[in-house]
Amino acid sequence: MTESAKKVAQQTEDRLEGLADTVREKFDKVTEGSFRDKIIEGRFAEQDDRGPDQSRTGTPPPRD
Repeated sequence: MTESAKKVAQQTEDRLEGLADTVREKFDKVTEGSFRDKIIEGRFAEQDDRGPDQSRTGTPPPRD
């Protein structure tokens, strides 16, 4: 590669790294207090014993 191509490639890589950091920060800010906290608190750990295939049958779950 020529020096100018290496310079452009490095600038592009630096910009993409900065963009990835910005997106990560904004995503964390948006999801803070909602989905992220639910996962941390373990709210999705309590699932039915029906299994993944039975929950996709299209029939509604039985009511209590």
